[in-house]
Amino acid sequence: MSRLLLALDTSGKKGSLALARARPDESDIDVLEVVALEGGAFSAQLVPQIAALLEKYGYNQRDLGAFAVASGPGSFTGLRVGLAAVKALSEALRKPIVAISLLQAIACSGTARGRVLAALDAGRGDVYVGEYEIDPQDRGQVRMHGERLLSREEFIAEVDTIEIGAESKGKTVITPDAALAEIFRRAGIEVELIECPSAGSIARLGWAPLQRGETVGPEELEANYIRRTDAEIFSKPAP
Repeated sequence: MSRLLLALDTSGKKGSLALARARPDESDIDVLEVVALEGGAFSAQLVPQIAALLEKYGYNQRDLGAFAVASGPGSFTGLRVGLAAVKALSEALRKPIVAISLLQAIACSGTARGRVLAALDAGRGDVYVGEYEIDPQDRGQVRMHGERLLSREEFIAEVDTIEIGAESKGKTVITPDAALAEIFRRAGIEVELIECPSAGSIARLGWAPLQRGETVGPEELEANYIRRTDAEIFSKPAP
């Protein structure tokens, strides 16, 4: 298998793609570059940006060995565009895909280890919440306890009932959203505010499951919306 990995994140208002290459011993990867993608025009940017990034480092699409993609939660439209691009490339090149939850990327981007919570603003007064167990010795070893959608009030009420492991170093919530962090702090919740993960983070997180063979094909790749789309919410059952 080629040691080259292309990662993509179009889950938010802004996105990114990253090119990563395995180290000689294949114990980890080095992210060669992360390219920012402007929101609102992901579909127009992806193909030329991928081609330009590969050409810059002397590669072409046939050199790619696998793909890592942020599968959500996030923008319904953005996720559809990104996942469609990865599906098309995977199918054409017959290369595997690793799907990474954005909530997992948030959890792993913090300094806390053990049992941690990741929170992401879902709009409409709601919060995407992920609960994970991160190995203190190996960030690549992550076990998900659950992901769900809660109102801010529900989340604040439940935080105190969730057991946080000793390795969490007192950090109960990790989030890239400054407004959410302030709301939680006012409620007496300890928060670690981080930068929003990029495609570089998705690439790094994707390496371990790729090595373990935990991949999917293009026909199996699905968006991790957590919240139903408006079309699903407001659709009427057929008579």
